[in-house]
Amino acid sequence: MATKLYVGGLPYSTQEDALKELFAQAGNVVSAVIIMDKMSGRSKGFGFVEMSSQDEAAKAISMFNEQEFEGRKLTVNEARPMEARPPRTGGNDRGGYSGGGRREY
Repeated sequence: MATKLYVGGLPYSTQEDALKELFAQAGNVVSAVIIMDKMSGRSKGFGFVEMSSQDEAAKAISMFNEQEFEGRKLTVNEARPMEARPPRTGGNDRGGYSGGGRREY
């Protein structure tokens, strides 16, 4: 069964092919994805690598966690399921008086 790994601390210039090639040293890489910022289109500095087995994932963690890659120290661990977040609100939720207007003295 495939195991997904979180990979943090990636240099912003890292491409998915380079990430896949790096992790292939630990075993069969099913997929490698770098998370991109929707607004700027630039890397957020982290991604996910899916290894084909639990053993290969454990090997990848031991090989790459806290190791330097292209000048930055990587954080590699088993990915956790994404937690549900409360919906975003469009306005400010500070409450209270929000008037502007002029003050008369």
